[in-house]
Amino acid sequence: MASNLTADEEAGWFVSQKEQPWWQWLLRRFIASGPIPRHVAFVMDGNRRFAKNKNLGSVIKGHEKGFVQLAKILDWCSRFGIREITVYAFSIENFKRSEDEVGGLMRLAEEKFQKLLNDSEKLDEKRICFRFYGNRTLLSARLQKLMSDIEGRTEKFEGGRLNVCMPYTSRDEISRSFETIRTHVKEGKLNVEDINESMIDACLDSGCGGTPPDLFIRTSGEHRLSDFMMWQAADTHVYFDSVLWPEFGYYNLCKAILNYQYYRSTVSKMSSLNVSEETTWKMNFRGNDRDLISVKS
Repeated sequence: MASNLTADEEAGWFVSQKEQPWWQWLLRRFIASGPIPRHVAFVMDGNRRFAKNKNLGSVIKGHEKGFVQLAKILDWCSRFGIREITVYAFSIENFKRSEDEVGGLMRLAEEKFQKLLNDSEKLDEKRICFRFYGNRTLLSARLQKLMSDIEGRTEKFEGGRLNVCMPYTSRDEISRSFETIRTHVKEGKLNVEDINESMIDACLDSGCGGTPPDLFIRTSGEHRLSDFMMWQAADTHVYFDSVLWPEFGYYNLCKAILNYQYYRSTVSKMSSLNVSEETTWKMNFRGNDRDLISVKS
């Protein structure tokens, strides 16, 4: 059967490395003369409105177009030297949407995750470490296994990092971090007086080597954070763009980075504050088990 997908849609997570148009190259060189964010977080909003505006016939078609744009943006960010990207792929609140849409999104996720695993040559070439943030117990066993397999396959890669938040909210993440701490206290592995901010950091989903985002980008014109990385984004510069996610292009990304550069001095001052000299902690992840380890200065 002939495929109804375009070449871009069939390309998967990694777009083919082509020479950039001259104007993109020139713009990148200009922007690269200033500070580039190490970590960018995206709220990929507007897929459903895009599907409606373009008369695609199904909201899932809008999400498919959104995934195609994500692959392009991953490539652009890599060219800028952005080392870590976090995307809000699916909120726990999205389970309240129609059964058809939720089911379609889950099938789309399974398809894209399986495609990623199958593209072994590209994985080895790009060497991107994939991590999944969120409450996986809310997902099917098949999706959970695909996520674990991807993490295991890429955990040693150091060519960059992509964090996929699914299904996720900050409230749930923080709640689960406190549950981890409570369990360690109950089992006698931890004293209550040892609990501090560093320990909470370590128990979050991002405690497995993630860094706080420098730049937070939300598309579609909505000016809210939607319960996304609220703990980690305390010192993050937030940028809102009115364009819908599938139409978020190279120029839009450049505008966001320029906006970050303009306000970076304020962000840097906030980030440099040292308000604690307490014991720091890190988390060892072993499958579904989490072990806290103190790190003395």
